[in-house]
Amino acid sequence: MLSGKNILLGITGGIAAYKTTFLTRLLIKAGASVQIVLTESASSFVSPLTLSTLSKNPVLMDFTNEEDGSLSWNNHVELGLWADLMVVAPATANTLSKMAHGTCDNLLLATYLSAKCPVYFAPAMDLDMYKHPSTKATLDTLVSFGYKLIPAESGELASGLHGEGRMAEPETICTFISEDLKRGRPLYGKKVLITAGPTHEPIDPVRFLGNRSSGTMGFELAKTAANLGADVVLITGPTALSLSDSNIDLVRVETAQEMYEACLAHFPSAIVVIAAAAVADYRPKQIHKEKMKKKEGDLLLELERNPDILLSMGQKKKHQFLVGFALETENELENAKGKLKRKNLDAIVLNSLNETGAGFGPGTNKVSFIDKNLDIKTFDLKTKPEVAGDIWEEIIGRIHV
Repeated sequence: MLSGKNILLGITGGIAAYKTTFLTRLLIKAGASVQIVLTESASSFVSPLTLSTLSKNPVLMDFTNEEDGSLSWNNHVELGLWADLMVVAPATANTLSKMAHGTCDNLLLATYLSAKCPVYFAPAMDLDMYKHPSTKATLDTLVSFGYKLIPAESGELASGLHGEGRMAEPETICTFISEDLKRGRPLYGKKVLITAGPTHEPIDPVRFLGNRSSGTMGFELAKTAANLGADVVLITGPTALSLSDSNIDLVRVETAQEMYEACLAHFPSAIVVIAAAAVADYRPKQIHKEKMKKKEGDLLLELERNPDILLSMGQKKKHQFLVGFALETENELENAKGKLKRKNLDAIVLNSLNETGAGFGPGTNKVSFIDKNLDIKTFDLKTKPEVAGDIWEEIIGRIHV
């Protein structure tokens, strides 16, 4: 949720300011760009140099900068327009009151008043201050403006008292913002199940049957779904790909049987299921415990059918919107339509190995989306992240009808 976001972090003068070094690091690690504005008193609690190093941006405190004999100003309007969201943490009672009443006596407050983005604030103060009626009135006023209160936590306070008023921990702040951003997304609250990659069917300890699938298409579908607010389970066969996203539960398997069992475990609670994996249709009937030695003449390898994962899910389908993939080399459209009907799918994504830049390997793909009414939409050759976006747009348009 935070990846690619421009985040304006306002830090005010409370002891909890020391935690903003950890908060800054978490925001950067999540893929955000962070610009920090300090009040003058905040610099007594946390080093601007430390924050500048962590954020990879200069830390701003004053309206003007004097450098090498020249004078320039920090454009609070430009800062406010740059930000996708603003976080004030810690937000002291003094700053919160000024925010509620429009007092503008430092760069942070001027930037706040210029911001056109969502504003989050994390109060931090002592117990009696937090419980004071004036503080409650201030918090209510800010919430009435549409700003998001990140509730203070209970614990040991700087005064030695124990109670409510501690600034939320940096991890809690990041989670709160991410969940809030998810709430407005079209897949919020929906569980999505996606399969990706090949399966490897062992012949002996060193050899296997497999295919050329890299898993890229399935991974891109999972990342797009997470960005759209979904809780994603991504079941993948052996692939070199990896990802780090708290909204994606990555389940690694090797064989078709393992993928089958994992899919059936997650299928009942899923709302949308996309089977993008290239599952092996057959597996060796006998798996040798030791490495097979080369012998004279040909080798006869007896194969048996793997479970049909997509067919099984189609038979068990109740509320799920089930999407399959068809990678074809001939009679593409007819074969895809046949698979759509035979496996009780709601839609199928067709791509052809006859199309340059499509199929396994390349970072691009060219697909057609066919729904159960046989409505067909064909897309131009695009990057796989763009293809994932097109596929999800088609799905969302149908599940939200």
